Amino acid sequence: MDYADRIKELRQSKNLSQMQLAKLTGISQSAIAKWELRKTEPTASALIVLSKYFSETVGYILGVED
Repeated sequence: MDYADRIKELRQSKNLSQMQLAKLTGISQSAIAKWELRKTEPTASALIVLSKYFSETVGYILGVED
């Protein structure tokens, strides 16, 4: 699993749309969509925001640890 799969999995585990996640985190919906489609990679600051929101490590979100 890579970052795209993990972000989508975490988002869906909370039954959130991309727009809902965007509103809750302050990250744009278009950025989330691009990550999930592997068009761009999340920035370090975005990874920290996601890590805090989902209570997961950055390593987990990046897919380098389980």
